[in-house]
Amino acid sequence: MDGLPAGAFVTGTDTEVGKTVVAAAIARTLAAEGRRVAVFKPAVTGLEEEGEADHELLRRASGSRQSDAEIAPYRYEPPASPHLAAALAGERIDPEVLRETARAAGEGAEALVCEGVGGILVPLAPDYLVRDLAVDLGQPLVVAARPGLGTINHTLLTLESARAAGLEVRAVVLTPWPAEPTELESSNRETIEALGRVPVLTLPLLDLAAPETWSPLRVCSTP
Repeated sequence: MDGLPAGAFVTGTDTEVGKTVVAAAIARTLAAEGRRVAVFKPAVTGLEEEGEADHELLRRASGSRQSDAEIAPYRYEPPASPHLAAALAGERIDPEVLRETARAAGEGAEALVCEGVGGILVPLAPDYLVRDLAVDLGQPLVVAARPGLGTINHTLLTLESARAAGLEVRAVVLTPWPAEPTELESSNRETIEALGRVPVLTLPLLDLAAPETWSPLRVCSTP
């Protein structure tokens, strides 16, 4: 999409694979380098659950002063796929609202970090997938994945789906990466890198309350 600053679109191989943490770590890394960072997430679900919401963590990590609506234009209580959460609220997610919100978020910023919802083929609306939004925004993709059993299949399927749509995959990030990885975890990393033809980075378990202690995660090039 014309007008967006450099950055990344973070997706995952599934739900609960560390996608928000990876996006927050990228945003924190850019902010710590002195960049003006904006963040964007098309929809947040599960607000009824306790704890910091995804868009709140993204804002804190990036140092952004964006409002909730400027980061995530659609926000819902139930932990459900965005299209279902919207339907339960009597709404429908409008792709044009998503594109315009992302464009507005990027105005005046030197970097924009976007985070999808769930995996790359999750529907935001019945006829509009997370992958469609990633294509519309045109940012390089970063894939968050688990390091353990099953991750090879899930990750390679995600890479195949992304590339079939013409998306550039910048990196895969395995998280939380243990201090002493097992033979299985090390093999998973090597196999995904070889078969997926993509750099595979790792991110350890982070103390989300202390962004200043986070390991840098450099996957973006900015002017």
